[in-house]
Amino acid sequence: MLELCYKKGIPEAGCDEAGRGCLAGPVYAAAVILPPDFKNTLLNDSKQLSEKNRYQLREIIEREALTWAVASCSPEEIDQINILNASILSMHRAIEKLNILPEHLIIDGNRFKRYKEIPHLCVVKGDGKYLSIAAASILAKTYRDDYMLKLHRDFPDYAWERNKGYPTKAHRAAIAEKGITPHHRKSFQLLDRQMKLF
Repeated sequence: MLELCYKKGIPEAGCDEAGRGCLAGPVYAAAVILPPDFKNTLLNDSKQLSEKNRYQLREIIEREALTWAVASCSPEEIDQINILNASILSMHRAIEKLNILPEHLIIDGNRFKRYKEIPHLCVVKGDGKYLSIAAASILAKTYRDDYMLKLHRDFPDYAWERNKGYPTKAHRAAIAEKGITPHHRKSFQLLDRQMKLF
């Protein structure tokens, strides 16, 4: 089982994002504070779990966490401030929505900008090391997937129900054939170099 937290005895929020490498859609982030007696042997990095397990765990996290929140940055914001800054801003927005002010933050990855005066620790592959980061990864991933499924209904040509906006061959081929949507990130390389827009 993953470690519960880095600093014991204080409210510590784990934070993670989803959708950073996508060509379309927002980047999502979540922040989660788990109770000090929380245990779950299934909870892990969302990428290591089946879709069914992610949604089952989401219900458990939402029910048992002391507080949790999900937030996002739009494709327009990503284009304006770049994906790294948008990922960090999404985490800040999620932390802002928590009902309990954390006294420490643990962040998945190696880059973060201080949120107010709260000390933080960046942990590479933290979603496979700490339960609160793994919980945040599941919330960010499932809420973003839900959003991309809604977008798919209006833009069925891009196979977002399967690729969720990630750069698959089918997604890039649809961009080459149909052009881009308002949900595409214009600052990203949307086509393979051998493809071109017609």
